[in-house]
Amino acid sequence: MALALHGESVPRLEVLDYLTKISGQSIVAGIHNREPNSQPALQTQRAFEVTGRYPGLWSGDFLFRASDVNARWAMIYECRNQWENGAIVQLMLHVGPPNQPEACEWEGGVLSHLSDAEWHDLTTEGGELNRRWKSRLDGYATYLTDLKDHGVQVLFRPFHEMNQGKFWWGGRTGPDGTAKLYRLTRDYLVNVKGLTNLIWIWDMQDMSRDFKAYDPGEQYWDIFAFDVYATGFDADWYAYILGVVGQKPIAIGECAKLPSLPMLSTQPRWCFFMSWSELTFTTNSDQAIRELYESPRVITRDKLPKFGPGAPGAAPRGPNN
Repeated sequence: MALALHGESVPRLEVLDYLTKISGQSIVAGIHNREPNSQPALQTQRAFEVTGRYPGLWSGDFLFRASDVNARWAMIYECRNQWENGAIVQLMLHVGPPNQPEACEWEGGVLSHLSDAEWHDLTTEGGELNRRWKSRLDGYATYLTDLKDHGVQVLFRPFHEMNQGKFWWGGRTGPDGTAKLYRLTRDYLVNVKGLTNLIWIWDMQDMSRDFKAYDPGEQYWDIFAFDVYATGFDADWYAYILGVVGQKPIAIGECAKLPSLPMLSTQPRWCFFMSWSELTFTTNSDQAIRELYESPRVITRDKLPKFGPGAPGAAPRGPNN
């Protein structure tokens, strides 16, 4: 189901169609590029140096420290560059809460807590924190609009690990909790700012089995992503997730330990995996990374089809072409 945009439907994007089509057959390899935003392809380049192949998915982040906030355009230009070179791109929002300045620290900033009264103010139309958050979204929309103007389709993960209560946005169950902030954020960016180039990711972590209490609603997300840091590759987690999301695409949103090829053969619905920055190389041997990237099941950048203008209805490539 598509949301309404001034009386029209939000168009379905090729990247989403592609990820939906490969589910059950192949999986796109990805890596996140976190700090610094002044070097927004640092980990992607390192993956290439290890494997001789670029990941199929590049991920960046708006981030929160002053130096990274000031380098957001560098990150956006790299997002455009990766897209133009054939990658699928993703953006995340590790950003400060609206009761603090835009530039903040990790401890006490991204990792902080809003009181119940502040949360109500944030999620209530006309509230002071609600107005501040929309002002922040206006700023983010400037960058996202630039990507839209350049034809870039973006996997967009605004609130990752929604069941993680250490984050200022996370750990609030029920219709008025974290899911409400997700809904108002999407409504604003799509219906007010006109950002129809975003593919919306609902993301949870392998720390609690109460996912339905954080579901923004089927019409609000396109892909479900699962962050694996404990025992999330277990078969019972996979079965649990399928029971929650049904037939919609699922992805391994973050991981330190890479998925194994035997696991992927028994859990074929994952459409991409994204290893977390430097943990990719401290948790896995170079040989293990290479073996995964060289598998016929795994799609690196060179195996992706062409997306965007000039390739309407482009058929997805198989794992061997």
